[in-house]
Amino acid sequence: MANAKNTSESKRQSSLLRVTLASLAGTTLEFYDHFIYGTAAALVFPTIFFSQVSTELALLLSLVTYGIAFVARPLGAVIFGHFGDRFSRKNMLVLALLMMGGATFLIGCLPAYGTAGLWGAVGLCLLRLLQGLALGGEWGGAALMVNEFAAGSKMRAFLGSMVQLASPIGFLIASGVFALINAILPPEDFMAWGWRVPFLASGLLVAIGFYVRRSIDESPEFLANKPVLQQRKSIPIIDICRNHWQTLLLAIGSRIGSDIAFYVFALFLLVYLPFIGMDKQIALNASIAASIGQAVGIPVFGYLADKFSTRSVIACGALANMAWGFIFFMLVEMREPAIIVLSAFIALFLLAAMWAPLAAHMPAMFPVHVRFTGAGLGFQTAGIFGGALAPSICLYLIHQYNSTLPVSIYLGASLALAMVCVMMTKPSTACATEST
Repeated sequence: MANAKNTSESKRQSSLLRVTLASLAGTTLEFYDHFIYGTAAALVFPTIFFSQVSTELALLLSLVTYGIAFVARPLGAVIFGHFGDRFSRKNMLVLALLMMGGATFLIGCLPAYGTAGLWGAVGLCLLRLLQGLALGGEWGGAALMVNEFAAGSKMRAFLGSMVQLASPIGFLIASGVFALINAILPPEDFMAWGWRVPFLASGLLVAIGFYVRRSIDESPEFLANKPVLQQRKSIPIIDICRNHWQTLLLAIGSRIGSDIAFYVFALFLLVYLPFIGMDKQIALNASIAASIGQAVGIPVFGYLADKFSTRSVIACGALANMAWGFIFFMLVEMREPAIIVLSAFIALFLLAAMWAPLAAHMPAMFPVHVRFTGAGLGFQTAGIFGGALAPSICLYLIHQYNSTLPVSIYLGASLALAMVCVMMTKPSTACATEST
């Protein structure tokens, strides 16, 4: 009897480890695909796909294609969530991976404007739409799979934080690949064909990711409820709008602050530093340092969320980021490269206190029959009102008031909202623990 119990526990731990690693690997690949598109949209696509218009308009059109994904991600969360809540968590994760990787690979095959005219740009928009749909389905599925396998575990938040670790890892890999190719190739070769290499490489990476994800088991909590879930007549998104809309709003509010903080601390620097006369390379170095800080902080705060609670760690993180939002720009305006890089590292390390526990916190807010849809939709909708609008709002505030103080106030208000929403949430599922 004891041997059978030990064997069962060993099998459960093995499945939990495989699911965690598969979620980390797959989500890293999806964020890699997302970030290489963002890099190419700024550096390459204006020349390749929009060469028929002025330089300024070409850049604007290229960035508009980047923004398509922000609109598509909530829709992806609803579509993938519907089938994930009714039929299979695992299969939806595999499909999201294949869709994202396939779209990224095909972007690397698109003809330039000089070859196909506007059709290249049309193809770019359609493939970016597919990327957004896939990324919308990815996060919710990966987060809840780890949570449902880790139900009752004392390491639930730490294991969930591995899903969050995918974002900085994906950013660092994407930045490194582009920087390496740019350093090796002459500028004309990079623009002619070198930019395609990171996109085409996604084909190989997705094959590896597919093998890893195909080998994991279906969620045990989903399997236990599957007969009931498949007999339910209600559509998950309609169920959420009718019965769980308050929870959805709290989920959205819980994430908005951290999303805005990420864009202020990491990406807004790429615009603000050149605006005050600093070299772009300093901004790039600061962004890389910020991602390293986030990657270091995520497992630390994931561990602390298990020791205390996800709510308390996120709330403390919000307070710390409010304070740092004012200190950060004071240090940046000293215009010392080393201080700027260190400030960005500290900023994203502190932000990890809000980011790391989210993968354990948000799925626990929703019951099993709408969990995929609810967690994914809350996370992705916050991206529209948070990250998608933050760069434009920050630029407006800087130009309107010629000061960073309004940006710090804007950031502080969003973090206060996040803290209030987090403290109002209550765990409602078996995957939640009292520490939530």
